[in-house]
Amino acid sequence: MAGPIRYLALGDSYTIGTGLEDESKNFPKLLADRLAQELGVPVEVCNLGVNGYTTADLIRDELPVGRTARADLITVLIGANDIVQGVEETTYRHRLAQIYGAVQQFGLPSSRVVAISTPDFSPLSGAASFGTPERLHGRITAFNQVAREEAEGLGFGFVDITAVSTLPEKQADWLAADNLHPGPAQHRAFAETIWQTAKARWVPSLMRERP
Repeated sequence: MAGPIRYLALGDSYTIGTGLEDESKNFPKLLADRLAQELGVPVEVCNLGVNGYTTADLIRDELPVGRTARADLITVLIGANDIVQGVEETTYRHRLAQIYGAVQQFGLPSSRVVAISTPDFSPLSGAASFGTPERLHGRITAFNQVAREEAEGLGFGFVDITAVSTLPEKQADWLAADNLHPGPAQHRAFAETIWQTAKARWVPSLMRERP
């Protein structure tokens, strides 16, 4: 493998960094920076995340781009908007299986793909219009279990950042101004958590292909 490493990030507002004043501080860019530092080579990020996107939106708009992206690495984080829009769990599973199956057909080794859980936004004031905290928490937990099962069934990595999102010790910039989306500190915490799994899966695979 010659040239820069190409990292494709599929997802929604969590992936693109809605609420950040500087989207270069979202977790995909932070992951890319860590990987570039680790390997000493450039890492290019193709971030297709869009605020408000559901699994159906990702299938329609992001997968066609992903098929032509020639990515070396992929992360997938999708589900929050399915939850708030009342998508049934069985429908979410069907769509997510379609997404993961399409990613598998991109031709990468399964070690190059990492799926990521949806953060727990249920207690946040910005989520008050989406339902009770108890109901939201239950749906987030159920949907994350689906994501884990579908990802691990294909040999993809799965990273739980949900626990990170509920940490009691939060810095001043833990949340964005909307009191819903993660702020810079939370994205840094997400990146650090994801990196622990990504490094173990990505670096050995990439090193085998570097000249």
